[in-house]
Amino acid sequence: MKYIGLKTKIITIMFIVVLDTGLIYSQNTNTNTITKRGTTAAQFLKIGVDARATAMGNAFTAMYGDLSNIYWNPAGLAYLDGIQAMIVNSPWIAETKFNYLAFAFNSHGIGTLGFSLTSLTVPEDIVRTVEEPEGTGERFEAGDLAVTLSYSRRLTDKFAIGGNLKFVQQKIWHSMAQAIAADLGALFVTPFRDIRIGASLSNFGNSLKMDGRDMIISVDPDKQNEGNVEFVNALYETEQFPLPLIFRVGIAGELLQNEKMRLSFGLDALHPNDNTESMNAGLEFAYAETFFLRSGYATLFRDATEEGLTLGGGIYYRLGKSNTKLKLDYSYTDFGRFDFIQRLTNGLRF
Repeated sequence: MKYIGLKTKIITIMFIVVLDTGLIYSQNTNTNTITKRGTTAAQFLKIGVDARATAMGNAFTAMYGDLSNIYWNPAGLAYLDGIQAMIVNSPWIAETKFNYLAFAFNSHGIGTLGFSLTSLTVPEDIVRTVEEPEGTGERFEAGDLAVTLSYSRRLTDKFAIGGNLKFVQQKIWHSMAQAIAADLGALFVTPFRDIRIGASLSNFGNSLKMDGRDMIISVDPDKQNEGNVEFVNALYETEQFPLPLIFRVGIAGELLQNEKMRLSFGLDALHPNDNTESMNAGLEFAYAETFFLRSGYATLFRDATEEGLTLGGGIYYRLGKSNTKLKLDYSYTDFGRFDFIQRLTNGLRF
């Protein structure tokens, strides 16, 4: 009994530390006049990866047992059952394409192990210069990539922690920038109607700096004197930019739950290092855990935001008499002047 009591105290302290760290960070960096928009790199890391969570207005920090928890809060991955796989291939803003692939499985006694691959690709285009504005005859492409390894574990039946280790790369033509980052998360199921409280810190890592052969230029170090070396190779010195660090705190639970129907809510508060604070809110209605309707609103109380109303639905269908379920989720997100974004998630649960 003493051991159980000590363990509970340790878990409680750990969860409080996670929350306090985010609150302290928020207080130290908060400002009423400077938003820091456009000061971070790898903006693709801020794109919601799946249709279920985005249909709920991105309010998914305290939701659990879903493969997309790898992105929103890795601690929620600890409640995943069996083996799950997910594929997302959707158009994004300005004719770019967003792709997400994830896989995870729960091993009793070890925890949940996961893997995900995120990419944002830009259509190939021609190389233009001041001297040749119609094109040099060369073509270039650009793209972003993140490879993530995840691990989460339940410390008790009410408390779980999780983390990600990710490799981040941005590339344009022959130049690229690379970084290593980590995500941390915690999830606590309260005794009150199993309402859940979650917290996560995403994209904590080193800065990105472009490098490559496109940075090489030929210059004359001394144009005033003749007879010296006329041209030497030099490098453009590029700036370093931090990753988009995001601290999330969320609460989720069930407003209605019986044998046939479930109505869940999610509410998240966000503090990014490159924008003002905001909130996300969402609802999910499930009938027999087979048919789903979802709605939400993203980036509430944030000035100059394009995101807003979100809608969506889904269906989970058992294949034959097997234990395999096919998961199809759809989401619609209003993006203001960028029109709207649609996502379709295909998943399998074994």
